[in-house]
Amino acid sequence: MPGSDQLQGGELNAAVTSALVGIHTEYLGRGPKTASTFHHGNVLVTLMYEVLTPAERSLVRHGHNEAIGGIRHLFQKTMEVDLRAAVERITGRRVVGFISGNQFEPDLAAELFILDEPL
Repeated sequence: MPGSDQLQGGELNAAVTSALVGIHTEYLGRGPKTASTFHHGNVLVTLMYEVLTPAERSLVRHGHNEAIGGIRHLFQKTMEVDLRAAVERITGRRVVGFISGNQFEPDLAAELFILDEPL
């Protein structure tokens, strides 16, 4: 269970959003235009909007969705350790499941974490 110094509610959501956007920016050279996090029980989700780089958007416009999907999947697998660690540090819970995905129209991404116990 969280200690008295553990973040809760909107403060927790904001801290997770900030950490995950920072990780995305570090790995990809830019973060999403907007992002938000919410949680319910042992599920925590961060939604990010306008995540594609200008080069990726250009490739998507020219029909290369599959290639960009593959590249994004590689980035997500590469970032996974850092994303999990940030969520565990902020929530005080262990991440037992992680699902990450992108959609190109509209341009958005989701990072979903299953925690070992409810927040």
